[in-house]
Amino acid sequence: MAVKSAERTIQIIELLSLHSDGLTSKQISQELGIAPSSTFELLKTLARNDYAILDENKKYSIGPKLINVGLRASGVLNLNKLAEPLLREAMNILGETVFMAKLLGDEVVYLSKMNSPRTISTNAEIGSKKPVYCTGLGKAFLAFMPKEDSDKIIQNLDILPYTKNTVSNQNDLIEQINLFREMGYAIDNEEIEEGLWCAAAPVFDVNNNIIAAISVSGPKDRMKEKKSKVVDTILTTTKNLSFQLGAK
Repeated sequence: MAVKSAERTIQIIELLSLHSDGLTSKQISQELGIAPSSTFELLKTLARNDYAILDENKKYSIGPKLINVGLRASGVLNLNKLAEPLLREAMNILGETVFMAKLLGDEVVYLSKMNSPRTISTNAEIGSKKPVYCTGLGKAFLAFMPKEDSDKIIQNLDILPYTKNTVSNQNDLIEQINLFREMGYAIDNEEIEEGLWCAAAPVFDVNNNIIAAISVSGPKDRMKEKKSKVVDTILTTTKNLSFQLGAK
């Protein structure tokens, strides 16, 4: 029953997206062949959650929350499209795997991954999530978002060890974040996976808010040998993407 309701809800949303002037519950019921009572209940749920709106003519149309969801999804697609050639260029320069992620609560979500010809052992894949406190990407967000937001996230973290190098408490993490803020980039020194070293830097939008972070990861010994080149490349990559997004 739940699956059928979900399918019908999707059908209603798709139908409403084709009618900017809106449709009545009866019109939707007839168009989709859904029982009037079921149609009414589904529309009521959508309207209650701002995914649909009901006007004075008793017509339903797409609601503000659904529009915002669409805009955010479009933003992710546009971000990936702009970032792809820059991520590939960084991967070619360094010969290492490059990632891009966004922040979701106290985790980072991987949006893009440009695999190096040199394989590395990592379970970070597009769509996967990792904690902010033990990833270079996450620490880049903590370092370059507004300090009050960063402090709030850190205070509420449940810090668990992934490796022997994982930061163990909030105070040590705050010290790291303050240092990374001064450096202009963040580091993960085998904190999420043994043997992996990562440098990450922020991507800013037109309002100079951090919108994403980009990192380069590889075996620690190999990465440390070319640390200066890694840092220069990741900073150039994020600067170029930020510029394309309108950051000043």
